[in-house]
Amino acid sequence: MITGIKGVRVRRAAAVGVTTGAMLAAWAVTATPAQALTKPTISALGGYAMNGANGTTLYTKAADTKRATGSTTKIMTAKVVLTQANLNLDAKVTIRKAYSDYIVSKNASSARLIVGDKVTVRQLLYGLMLPSGCDAAYALADKFGTGDTRAARVKSFIGKMNRKAAQLGMTNTRFDSFDGISNGSNYSTPRDLTKLARSAMGHSTFRAVVKTKSTQQKVTTASGGYRYYNWSNTNTLLSNYSGATGVKTGSGSLAKYCLVFAATRNGKTVYGAVLTAPSASQRETDAKRILNYGFARLG
Repeated sequence: MITGIKGVRVRRAAAVGVTTGAMLAAWAVTATPAQALTKPTISALGGYAMNGANGTTLYTKAADTKRATGSTTKIMTAKVVLTQANLNLDAKVTIRKAYSDYIVSKNASSARLIVGDKVTVRQLLYGLMLPSGCDAAYALADKFGTGDTRAARVKSFIGKMNRKAAQLGMTNTRFDSFDGISNGSNYSTPRDLTKLARSAMGHSTFRAVVKTKSTQQKVTTASGGYRYYNWSNTNTLLSNYSGATGVKTGSGSLAKYCLVFAATRNGKTVYGAVLTAPSASQRETDAKRILNYGFARLG
């Protein structure tokens, strides 16, 4: 009897030991992923990511260092257009020779707009954001700036871009162009561009445009006929990362390769940016690493 009682006591003690061990093991399984989560290394000189729900920081690398932005500037071009009072997205804009001359003189990326064609504001936004058309950017600046001359209207539009940046708290940003082809003072930071992306994605039209991989747009010609423009998105992250929803690529001699990006998975959204990556493929790789890290942090 005494032996049996001791056996029971031993078994009960062992059971307690097993239970405690199981609890510790369960804690370890739960705790390990967070402890093992390593901040990724990126080749871009600057990077940032935020939680789309509340704007809290998820990732930083030189996030507040001012750098050239290339065509990621066009996010602000679109933002200014979409915040115009009484905006009519179906209003038609006649394509001027000045826009095509500008493309040639700057050797700039183009939506290949044809002089005399009548293109809607909505279509110009697609031409701006998908093929990164500097001619589309010029057309929008000319349309939505104020003044008696084209130069005055462009200057007015760039002023609107800078005022909008100030309103959004983009304290390390300045624009001197409507398309990112700098006149010597066009810069931003990964943090500021991510703020801008989050704000711009609040517009349904912007969201629809930047998630589009390719589009065909029918426009009216100068003679009253019609033609089609076919545009493909330069943001290949849309095809190469599950949940990607935008936003904009950029490149240039100073900017190197840039990407402002957004993705949503399981109802959670991460916004981010990388500036001054060494190649187009590397900016995409950097963005993927930051996104994966951001989603892992969100759980």
